[in-house]
Amino acid sequence: MRRLEAKDLKEMNLVKHYRIIRQWAAKNNNLTSADIELLIYLDCIDIFSKIDFKMGAYSYSWDNRRWNRLLQEDWIKVWRQRNHTTQKYNLYKMSFKGKQLINRIYRIMLGEEDIPTSERRNVIMLGRTYTDTVLKTSINNVNKDKHR
Repeated sequence: MRRLEAKDLKEMNLVKHYRIIRQWAAKNNNLTSADIELLIYLDCIDIFSKIDFKMGAYSYSWDNRRWNRLLQEDWIKVWRQRNHTTQKYNLYKMSFKGKQLINRIYRIMLGEEDIPTSERRNVIMLGRTYTDTVLKTSINNVNKDKHR
């Protein structure tokens, strides 16, 4: 297997539209950009503890309620409960909902799928704020770009 290099990523245009895709994912799932990036980080770890979560959260803005919110909204779930004798702490895993979102972001980045443009499936398309109107134009440009 050939190792990826920096020029390979550039030729793939992998992160060309990442900001717009991240904003779409955050806005339509009631998450912040930091939440999205943290979920991507945790998805790469696969099975993680709360300590791994804290290590990943160091580089993002501080949100004291992030852990509980992600658990309550079913973005992450308990994979193994602690039992106070042999397992000293819970282990967690991305939920099906979280994995689906991350995989969809990857498919959009690779150009396998477009960002939804219907008002029913994309809150941004309602254009309620100026930012939404600008993002709406950006989303249409991303979908038109077939070299992503």
